[in-house]
Amino acid sequence: MIKKHIPNAITCANLFSGCIGIVYAFNGALETAAYFVLLSGIFDFFDGFAARLLNVKSNIGKDLDSLADMVSFGFLPGVVMYQLLSQSDYTSPYLPYLAFIITVFSALRLAKFNNDTRQTEDFIGLNTPMNTLFIVSLPFIQKDYPSVINSTVLLIGLTALLSWLLISEIKIFSLKFSSKSWAHNKIKYIFLIISALLIPFLKFAAVPFILILYIGLSILHFRKIPTA
Repeated sequence: MIKKHIPNAITCANLFSGCIGIVYAFNGALETAAYFVLLSGIFDFFDGFAARLLNVKSNIGKDLDSLADMVSFGFLPGVVMYQLLSQSDYTSPYLPYLAFIITVFSALRLAKFNNDTRQTEDFIGLNTPMNTLFIVSLPFIQKDYPSVINSTVLLIGLTALLSWLLISEIKIFSLKFSSKSWAHNKIKYIFLIISALLIPFLKFAAVPFILILYIGLSILHFRKIPTA
């Protein structure tokens, strides 16, 4: 009986990590918040892995996963963008609140995912963890390119673009592996290999390039495979 609670316990760890990340983000420690996002992402991967391994999938686990993701990959990136807009080159007491459009569209994305039968194997629209990783990479890039990341126009443009991508009809491959076959998972292996080569050199600054690669490879991949 204990094993059925293991995936949910890992999901709760995702939620707990996200809560801590939010506290750091509100206190302006955006880089520390990013590491808690990574930790949440690890828990988010392993809760599903554990559920499949132990064969204990449940509706409660699915709902709990979405609720945890809403905090770690919905509210947290909204707070990070809020802080970036607060520090941007156009000061206004109300402008930073636009950041929480990301939170709203993350909620729409998660609700859509839970009810869209087309997303059992792959995604339609950008998944919330990848969206969050992109946003939390911005403070790291800001250290080397402050004039770019401090641009209010750029940050608002990214907010609008990312919000649209979350609920778009772009089909994006999942990183779940049903087998180790190269032929069946070629696109996933290519993505992971290129990403692994970028990260040691660019660290968090590699994330924007990885996101572009992710979407680009997905478009090329599904152009060859007719969607249902």
